[in-house]
Amino acid sequence: MARCMAAGAVALLPIVGSVALVVWTEGSLAGSWLAQQPFYFPGLGILVAAAVVYGIGLFVTTFLGRWLWRTVDRLAERLPLVGTMYQSIKEVLGYDTSRERFFQGVALVESGGGDQLGLITGATVIDGVERTILFVPGTPNPATGRLLLVPTAELRRVDIRVANSLRALVAMGKSPL
Repeated sequence: MARCMAAGAVALLPIVGSVALVVWTEGSLAGSWLAQQPFYFPGLGILVAAAVVYGIGLFVTTFLGRWLWRTVDRLAERLPLVGTMYQSIKEVLGYDTSRERFFQGVALVESGGGDQLGLITGATVIDGVERTILFVPGTPNPATGRLLLVPTAELRRVDIRVANSLRALVAMGKSPL
């Protein structure tokens, strides 16, 4: 019961977050100096927000905009503490394809008569046996989980993007396979 409630809440978060953002934007603009202007009408805040998002999208699709966006992106990655979090979020969302990834792939590992989905973070050799460092995310919150050192021969690599596997874990609360 609790697992289904948590999975449902996580699945609804993007919708609820978007609606809350629109309501907050409209409320903020309605309570600001803009509401005192003679041209103000209810819903103007939503239109202004949509125009700003469109304008940013239009700008970043131009040559100058792409260059500026890459420059800002590189600067954000270099910020202490925030840069690491920024890079991780980009990777989880599937936006970072230009450098070595935090997760190097997806694999299945046998556990309790079934398979569990794991994210490969690296490899090492212990006592002459090559082992893969595997993060097995929890569900429905993939930020929790276990770190396993699994003999590489016991893993089965799966041809799934890391971002897609994380989205499936959050949305469904279990492995997509």
